[in-house]
Amino acid sequence: MTTSSPATEALDGAAIDGGLYTDVTDFARHTHWLNGPAAAYSAYGTGLFALLLLVAWWRARRQGSTAMAAVLATPFAVVLAYLVNTGIKSVFEEPRPCRALPHDFLIEACPAPDDYAFPSNHTTVAFAFAVALLLVSRWLGSVALLAAVAMGASRVYVGAHYPHDVAVGALVGSVVALVAVLLARRFAPALVDRLRGGALRPLVTSQPS
Repeated sequence: MTTSSPATEALDGAAIDGGLYTDVTDFARHTHWLNGPAAAYSAYGTGLFALLLLVAWWRARRQGSTAMAAVLATPFAVVLAYLVNTGIKSVFEEPRPCRALPHDFLIEACPAPDDYAFPSNHTTVAFAFAVALLLVSRWLGSVALLAAVAMGASRVYVGAHYPHDVAVGALVGSVVALVAVLLARRFAPALVDRLRGGALRPLVTSQPS
């Protein structure tokens, strides 16, 4: 009996939508004016989601315990989504497109061989933030959702991921955040009420004692 090597068991991303990936990176090749901003946002755009969460927390201090429970659950939901996504990466071990399609245009440096592509961690985190914020504030969540879509698009544009990496990353982040924050809204308001009566009161409410 022959045993398949890890390389033959790994997901062949180029066979799924390598052509679409090439179309996007060719577009990047001909839009040099956009390369810098896209690369910067792709690398550091997560900070925008942290800022939106900070705004949501400040607003929730004047709202009910359910809203604050959702805000406090958001960082945990994002971390959980990241861990789930990392686990999926270790199962499929899809090589980065820069290795499967080495002649395509690349903005972001090609990662190490054991830094797998499927699904996209950046996109997972962005959509986890966005869905969690949608359960807190429709306005903030809508802004975060647009930013998450831009994050996913930027990951393909800079050459870091195939489109399906981004699509599945968005799904993972959305589902994990939805479940985690809905559970927090259901079961955590009592904990927030206790916090609002203790030493952490200034952090979870703007109401005087």
